Amino acid sequence: MTRTRLEILQWFGLLGGALAWAAQHVLGYFFADAGCHVAGSQWGLDLTPMQIVLSVTAAAVVLGAEAAAFVVFRETRSVDEYAPGPSGRLKFFAEAALLGNVLFFVIVVLDCVSTVYHLPCLQS
Repeated sequence: MTRTRLEILQWFGLLGGALAWAAQHVLGYFFADAGCHVAGSQWGLDLTPMQIVLSVTAAAVVLGAEAAAFVVFRETRSVDEYAPGPSGRLKFFAEAALLGNVLFFVIVVLDCVSTVYHLPCLQS
């Protein structure tokens, strides 16, 4: 595999999970906020399916980022741990992404559970 492809996969593997969770969290907040206000309640939207679709999409992106990180890790398995230059960076970021994407997947699942099984809209 060419170095350019590995670098593209490396950056997707490193940032894809974080951006997917951030998008899920922000859009989920706006969906929940719209459902709790008078203007949003007039639309007649059921928020649970919307939150589930949003969460499944985010989880799919996180799993794709994990797969990309695994491909980069597998391609750089012969590189020394402290290798200088692009090869060492590719391996380091792939290892970081392998761990980070597992954490982001758990966060996406927990965010889904908390938005689907939430309390009704109450004032603080």
